[in-house]
Amino acid sequence: QVQLVESGGGLVQAGGSLRLSCAASGNIFRINAWGWYRQAPGKRREMVAAITSTGSTNYADSVKGRFTISRDNAENTVYLQMNSLKPEDTAVYYCKAVARTHYRDYDRNYWGQGTQVTVSS
Repeated sequence: QVQLVESGGGLVQAGGSLRLSCAASGNIFRINAWGWYRQAPGKRREMVAAITSTGSTNYADSVKGRFTISRDNAENTVYLQMNSLKPEDTAVYYCKAVARTHYRDYDRNYWGQGTQVTVSS
C-alpha cells in the first residue's frame, strides 16, 4: 500500500500564496504520475494540476498562470505552489498518486486525506 500525506493548507487573504506538499510512503515501486484535485462544498471534485513521470504538466484553465505543480522523485513528494489566490480557490485539496507497489503490479490510484485551503476576500 501507498500512503499520502498532504500539508500546507490554511487561511490566506486574496492575492496571497500557499504551497501544498504531498509525501508518499509505504511499499512504493514507482510513482508514474501525480495530481492535485480540489472539492468545494456542494461541488464535484475537479482536477487542478497534474504531472507525469517525465515532467509534463497539465492545469485546469482556472489556475493556469497562477499555480505550479512540481515533483521530487527522490523524496516521493509533489508540490503545488499557489499564487494570486482567489476566494473561488477555497476548497479541500487532495493529492493523487498513480503508483505501483511492485514491478508486476499495475498502476493504481492512491489518494491523500485532503487539506483545507480557505481564501478570504
